[in-house]
Amino acid sequence: MPTTVKERIAAEFGRHEPEVVALSHRIGEHPELAFEEHKTTAEIIDLLRAHGGFAIEEGVAGLDTAFTATVGSGSLAVGLCAELDALPGIGHGCGHNVIAASAIGAALALAPVADELGLTVRLLGTPAEERGAGKAILLRKGAFDGLHAALMVHPTLKDMATPHIRALGHWSLEYHGRTGHASRPFDALNAADAVTVAQVAIGLLRQQLKDSDRVHTVIKEAGTAVNVIPGHAVVEVMIRSDTLTEVEALWARVRNCFEAGALAAGVRLTVGEPLMWLNGFRHDTDLAELFQNNAEALGRTFPDYPDRSLGSTDMSEVSVHMPAIHPVLSFDRPAEEGNHTAAFARAARGPEGDRAIHDGGLALAWTTADAAQDERLRHRLTHTGPFSWAGSTEEEGER
Repeated sequence: MPTTVKERIAAEFGRHEPEVVALSHRIGEHPELAFEEHKTTAEIIDLLRAHGGFAIEEGVAGLDTAFTATVGSGSLAVGLCAELDALPGIGHGCGHNVIAASAIGAALALAPVADELGLTVRLLGTPAEERGAGKAILLRKGAFDGLHAALMVHPTLKDMATPHIRALGHWSLEYHGRTGHASRPFDALNAADAVTVAQVAIGLLRQQLKDSDRVHTVIKEAGTAVNVIPGHAVVEVMIRSDTLTEVEALWARVRNCFEAGALAAGVRLTVGEPLMWLNGFRHDTDLAELFQNNAEALGRTFPDYPDRSLGSTDMSEVSVHMPAIHPVLSFDRPAEEGNHTAAFARAARGPEGDRAIHDGGLALAWTTADAAQDERLRHRLTHTGPFSWAGSTEEEGER
């Protein structure tokens, strides 16, 4: 019979693990895009209601697919984030089905001991991480209010407790020219030519970028028929750097490249407001250390990788306002089958994903329990919080 709190948590996690893994597989087989995760959300809520004990709120922050499920009434309030959305054309190529299942498993395992540990556990269903920054919306509309810390775990190809997660800016741009017959181009203004010039200019700019900078573009629209000169084009651009200040400085140079395309093709450029504008991640070192210790107890190793880069996430916005962690656990897959590929999506609903749910979910639950029982850490968390958006100040550079 399990005797310690952590042994009881492990036993409870094991009791729920088969249905949590099965849920992960169903979510993985039926991926839904940002803000459209209706079936995913419904299945998670059905599972939680089947076990009772959770106070569930749906449609949180005005988002149809966002929810919270709360258990316990202790003085230390910890949030567990369950990401929901998939990538277009790829599915769960970032393993959000595994992320959600890990958080759900942790919440179910903590539920019977929450009051004993003086915990309030809030599971947050967070839509639109891939596009739309759902957590930033939830943060600003109060879904994280009352929490002292927020935790999640993410699958990738490495085990890292504190990966390097960069700041990000994301824009949509349009070129407005004049459509014409391709055999009589004299009066047309080719919007696709503007895209080409801009892409070449950005390619030349890359030789002058810092190693930490990234510029990505995708052409959403630039003509539909070879015999029609396109008078309209749409491009999206994403910039990553270590800080939002650096993102903004690089954006000024990248925007000049798009302006050059407009000038060269004689078309007009319009730029929308940022689709996403996210800080870099601030790891809480105490919580990250606890997670690493617990994951190591489950057989994970955390090498000192020379490259600790991971990308960007809306969880970063949470991390600049409250203690937070975003550790990553590895799938044993080759480099070409990493995040944002169909191969990774397949792995996320197979044995590698199942292992990450076990290790990640149980390590999250144990980390939460350790924080509740560590007098120094508990005092720090409860005396610097709880978080309230009404009482916060936005970081310099936020929009």
